[in-house]
Parts: sequence; C-alpha cells; structure tokens
Amino acid sequence: MPKTKPIQRANRTGSVYKLSGNRSKPWRAIITKGWIKDDEAGKSKQVRETIGYYPSRDEALQALLNYNQNPYDITAGKQTFKDIYEKWSSEKFPTISRSNVTGYESVYKRCEAIWHIPFKDINLDTLQSVVDTCDCNYPTLRKLKVLFNQLFQYAIPRNLTDKDYSAYVNITKFKDKNPNKHDRNKYSNDEISLFWKHTDTDIGKIVIMLIYSGLRIGELLNLKKCDCFLDEHYISIVKSKTSNGVRLVPIADKTLDFWLYFFKKGSSDYLITIDGRTFEGTSQEQGYRSFRDTYFLPLVESLGMKGRQIHETRHTCISLLESKEVPQPKINRIVGHSGKTIAENVYMHLDIEELIEAINLI
Repeated sequence: MPKTKPIQRANRTGSVYKLSGNRSKPWRAIITKGWIKDDEAGKSKQVRETIGYYPSRDEALQALLNYNQNPYDITAGKQTFKDIYEKWSSEKFPTISRSNVTGYESVYKRCEAIWHIPFKDINLDTLQSVVDTCDCNYPTLRKLKVLFNQLFQYAIPRNLTDKDYSAYVNITKFKDKNPNKHDRNKYSNDEISLFWKHTDTDIGKIVIMLIYSGLRIGELLNLKKCDCFLDEHYISIVKSKTSNGVRLVPIADKTLDFWLYFFKKGSSDYLITIDGRTFEGTSQEQGYRSFRDTYFLPLVESLGMKGRQIHETRHTCISLLESKEVPQPKINRIVGHSGKTIAENVYMHLDIEELIEAINLI
C-alpha cells in the first residue's frame, strides 16, 4: 500500500502523514529545515527532518504544534541515557570531590540496561526497573536516585525531556534491606594473625589499630593528638561522616602500645604519620588514596590478600564483638552506628569504661 498523502499545513509549519504497513507508531511528523539547490535538476529540494513517530494522527499533530510553539534541536531526541550522563558529568565532576565522583560512577554502572535508551523515552517504569533489579543496598539506592534527579534536572531545561520521573522512583521498600550484606568481607583469624606478625611496620600497626577499634580509616587519618586520651584508654572522634560517628572510642589493651608509638613519634598535630607524611586536611580523599595505594595495598598483596579493602577492618571489628556476644547497643556506640530504637538512641547511656571492657573481650 502506498504512503498516505501528507496532511498539509501552513507553510513552514511541517506536515503529518501515515506510513504503510502494520506499525505501532505509523504517524510521522516532519518539518522543513531548509532548502538545497539541485544543480542537475535545476531546482531546489526540501531538507526535512522527522520530529517523531506516533500511534495516532492527533498525537503527531500535537507534537508538530509543540515543536512550532517551542522549536528545539530534533537530534536531541536521539540522545541516550548514556549521552546525557556523559554531558552532565563533564560539567558536574570538576566541581565536586573525588569521593562524590566515585559514587556517581559506581551507581551509573548499575544503569547499564538503560544506557542506550533515548532519554526522551525514559519513564518511571524504566527507572524503577533499574532500582528493583540492581541488588543494591539502601544507601546506594539513595545515590542512584540522586543521579536520576541530576540527569533530569540537566535534561529538562534543554528540552531533552519534559517531565522529571526521578521524583516518583520508590526506594523506601528497600530501606530495611541490605542485599549486599553477604559481600561485606571480614578478615579471618588467620589473616589477623598475619597482620600481627607485621606490626614491626607502621602500616601493620595501623591495620591492627583499625581492627581492634572499628574506626573508619578517615577518622583515624584525621585524628589529632589533642583528641587522644591514652592514659584513659580512649580517643575522641570530633568529626565524622555521620552524626553518630562523633563519639568516644575505646582503645583495646592489646593495641595501646601502637597508639603510644604514633603519639610519641613526629611533631605533627595529627596522630598518624608515616615517613614524615600525614594524610589529613582538605584533600581528605586524596590523602586516603595516597595512604591506600602507597602503604595498605602493598601490605595486603604481599600477604596474599589481593583485592581486600581497608574498610573490611571495620567489619572485622563488628564481627569480633558479635562473636563475644557484646550487646548491639555497645557495638553501635563503639563503631558509630545509629541505634534502632528510641531507648538505644536516646535513653541508654554507656560510660566509656563499659566500652573499654567490651573492646577488651576481642
């Protein structure tokens, strides 16, 4: 069957016609972008571009009307989720910290199933399917939803889409779930024993200090000597990534000598120095990466633990405390986790002596 004759409209406002065959979107809306001269034929020829294909004539006409009222770059409709991410990130990433960049890059990888979908075709179902199938824990899903929101906020003013579907993505159903819990590795007793055998080195001492305190690596690297009360066997974390992270942390008797060693060495205000270097300050992410790449990774690789991470020392501390049946409220106070009940969060007061007693069980 031949193509249906185009529905003519006023000059320079485009036209609509129906394509032949059994199509879900047979109605094509086109506009004239200009004219080119055909020297051989001795006449000019239209340069036409397609706005889109639609299920009905009315929808095609409406798309044409919308275009004429607010002309936009038609090629933008072909830009994919990946295209928008790359353009957004090229502007966004130079203005944020490396840790934030890493977070966005990580959740973007979870979106691979929709990378090549035109952004204008992405709707709530598309986004929700990523959330429901990516097997991420709740904090990661929050970062994923933030990425969705950022991309829509980038796309809407540029007429790449007309509605922010990210606002309707539901992640609350995963709030109490942690699909990645099984991925949280801890160091085995044999691996801990290997670390003990290398406490003649600074990095060996630090790993043991982390395992027997539950500190985040950033908390330790940014710890000042003025916040160390070693005679009383505790330190004070005055700045952390969470409000619950601001706390008093007990020092296990078996690691006290290592704390004293770092306290007495060097003239820096910061506790941790290696080879005269500190790893604190405004470039905290850079300091952490330097510490990890220069000292931590060479140690674990030399011990046959390639691929292991610093934060697994924290998981190890929690596991050791749980193995000694230390009550959860005490574990939460030691490592800086929020409590799950009002009584735990507000009414339960735990003296540092109780926490020291708990940490000495492991």
